[in-house]
Amino acid sequence: MTNTPISRPRRLRRSQLSVPGSSEKMMAKAAASAADHVFLDLEDAVAPNAKVAARSKIVAALRDHDWGRKTRCVRINDLGTQYAYEDVITVVEGAGAHLDTIMVPKVKTAHDVMWIDILLGQIERKLGLDRRIGVEVLIEEVEGMMNIDAIAAASPRLECLIFGMGDYSASQGIDLGGGFGPAGYPGDIWHYPRYRLAIAARANGLDAVDGPFADFRDPDAYREECRRAMTLGCVGKWAIHPAQIEPALEVFSPSAEQVARARKLAAAYAEAQARGEGAVQVDGVMVDVASIRILQNVVDKAALIGM
Repeated sequence: MTNTPISRPRRLRRSQLSVPGSSEKMMAKAAASAADHVFLDLEDAVAPNAKVAARSKIVAALRDHDWGRKTRCVRINDLGTQYAYEDVITVVEGAGAHLDTIMVPKVKTAHDVMWIDILLGQIERKLGLDRRIGVEVLIEEVEGMMNIDAIAAASPRLECLIFGMGDYSASQGIDLGGGFGPAGYPGDIWHYPRYRLAIAARANGLDAVDGPFADFRDPDAYREECRRAMTLGCVGKWAIHPAQIEPALEVFSPSAEQVARARKLAAAYAEAQARGEGAVQVDGVMVDVASIRILQNVVDKAALIGM
């Protein structure tokens, strides 16, 4: 018995911009931004007494603004609250045709993904939507990290795993005041969870995205965090401020030189294959079936970006 590959939309997620769903002004600015992906937030960025009103503001923003090629996403409240189910129903029934994905925070088990899958399916059938709404999940609890393989395989609707290091720190009891680097904890404190999440995502055909970096006035540190996440296989990082959009786009995009070289080597390998050869030397570099897989990642990303 063979498994049929799941077909998922290919979306750019180099920069995921977080925008409070209670702010009409910020949502309008987000629509005009350079971010690949914008998520209109109903969770942490919105006060409890403003959450219900924010739903209708988000519906209006999704329907009224020109979002261009951006992925349009809404982050609902976590499934342990009284808000989550009405977040989904109100937003999807009001703006389902203008919505690409729903982001679910604090996912702990595969059951959480199945719940949102079933609810979205019911609403889509009711409205007669002909386009499936995707799901993105935040792994920000230790239970979620322990169950990440089951979560990643829970639904064909799932598109993206995101590492939320803020809540994850609280969940694991990490002492962020303890200091890191040469004078404190050695190495990258987030290496394991980033690595683990990227593996689960790639194994299931999902995008892996790195979460927020709080100090938006430190672009060099943000850029380094982007670089570390990209090195481990993440396709993008959150931007909690518009100032973080450009650095993320830069780090998570191949350069024109990298793209040209990847295409040159891929073309040379294809010609070698046509001659019955398993490898070819190009400019002193040996290209074989293993290296072509790496090069193809660059070629595919360039095509998605439009380079």
